[in-house]
Amino acid sequence: MSRLIIPGWQGSGHGHWQRRWLDVDADARIVEQDDWHAPKLEDWLARLDTAIRRTRQPVLIAHSLGAVLVAHYARRHPRAPIAGALLVAPADTESLAADHPLSGFAPVPLSRLPFPTTLALSRNDPYISVERGRLFAARWGSELIDLGHAGHVNTESGHGHWPAGFRLASQLGSQPICAAA
Repeated sequence: MSRLIIPGWQGSGHGHWQRRWLDVDADARIVEQDDWHAPKLEDWLARLDTAIRRTRQPVLIAHSLGAVLVAHYARRHPRAPIAGALLVAPADTESLAADHPLSGFAPVPLSRLPFPTTLALSRNDPYISVERGRLFAARWGSELIDLGHAGHVNTESGHGHWPAGFRLASQLGSQPICAAA
């Protein structure tokens, strides 16, 4: 089963668990964009659509802003052939100032997602409150996983290699992912 890696703002840089995932999972591909520091919703949606169309029923592995992108995509393409999605530490773009580079991703779609999803939420994520994360999970129809105090589940919070992420994603697809390396 193929996996599409959808990073958050600034592209989940070197050492991030999503970038490491690409090193150990031959079936994973990243959905790139032109400018990770100033992403444009419409352009990134088009890239995601192209990647999904080129991949047979992918599992989406989305972090932060990438999780919000998945919600926007699902609202526009409810019949897309997606096997499932792991949504990790979604960013609450509605809490950002109007002039923030990510304000174009607000409002966050809160419709039920038309494929199985798991939302992994940290209790001390600076980019989303626990209450908003629980609301996203409920509205999206996601299984909610409480990660405890895991920060933003990125390199800065100690999540370079993140074996738990592989396990969560494996539950969405039929083939296990090798978490070694």
